[in-house]
Amino acid sequence: MLINKTIKTTLGMLLLFVLFSCGNDDVYEDIIEKDELFELKIPSNFPSIKQDITNNLPTKNGVALGRKLFYDARLSRNNTISCAFCHEQQSAFTHHGHDFSHGIDNLIGARNTPSVQNMIFQTDYFYDGASNSIQMLSIAPIHNPVEMDENFTSITSKLKQDPTYVKMFRQAFTNGEVSSANLLNALAQFMTIMISADSKYDKYVRNEPGGDFTTQELQGLALFKNNCASCHATDIFTDNSFRNNGLPPNQNLNDLGREKVTGFKTDKYKFKVPSLRNVAITAPYMHDGRFGSLQSVLNFYSNGVQNTPNLDPLMQQHQNLGIPLSTDEQEALIAFLKTLTDETFITNPLFYHKT
Repeated sequence: MLINKTIKTTLGMLLLFVLFSCGNDDVYEDIIEKDELFELKIPSNFPSIKQDITNNLPTKNGVALGRKLFYDARLSRNNTISCAFCHEQQSAFTHHGHDFSHGIDNLIGARNTPSVQNMIFQTDYFYDGASNSIQMLSIAPIHNPVEMDENFTSITSKLKQDPTYVKMFRQAFTNGEVSSANLLNALAQFMTIMISADSKYDKYVRNEPGGDFTTQELQGLALFKNNCASCHATDIFTDNSFRNNGLPPNQNLNDLGREKVTGFKTDKYKFKVPSLRNVAITAPYMHDGRFGSLQSVLNFYSNGVQNTPNLDPLMQQHQNLGIPLSTDEQEALIAFLKTLTDETFITNPLFYHKT
């Protein structure tokens, strides 16, 4: 059963409930004249929220506006690329099958598209942690010259010409302005409610119907706890850290990872530990999408880890670098990872926009 958790705010005690329903047909396509707080329920097996959302609590109108913006290509320079172009719901909001993100004018980025899910439980975003705020993270792809290549002055000018947007901004925010701040807040509200917590694994740990694990899945869970859970921690399946896992650098990219943001040599080749939620449907893997299957990933950890600068100590605990796994152990681990797929999340009508 999902248990509500109380969240303290500077305004006093405010109980937030997270709406988590796969059968909810009301996706708030019609704006509400008198706005209401969006109902939120935090899953009982989840850690605490890491983002401060007290100044931008999701409302029904704010979420509806954020969803519409997420699917609108007018956020790009030539009106061809939306957030949803690279973040597709059926693939847990990744760009399935693409090594690198694709952007404006058919340009190709330098990193794999990360999933948009459980964002308020994370402290940093992007593989190098270029943003640590759910309200600010949309700035990066919008400004990026190979992604959306647009600026907020131009975007707001375009949206002000649309009577529907003018009305929606007015209904969603106190000042009613079609502004960059309100645009970012609306997108943040939409991402705030994008919670994935209804997989077979969740049912297992919450002792709910449909959560019975097979013998192989139980073996995989035990292997995961012993070999993977230090980095892929909690039921968000990331510890929000940046680590060098021994992946040989891509010579064509010269991607320095976290060092690009901090400037510290000690952060060279460190990348954010990704969440493993829905990992079975988000191939390809790693920051440069070099592995097309979970089997390839486990083969790498078994015999492909290299002693690159700043290699994480957890990759140096055994006689050989990496994580030694037999064929049977790899199969069991993959069986467990497949239990993290959340069909509710990838089909929930609350997360797609009706045109």
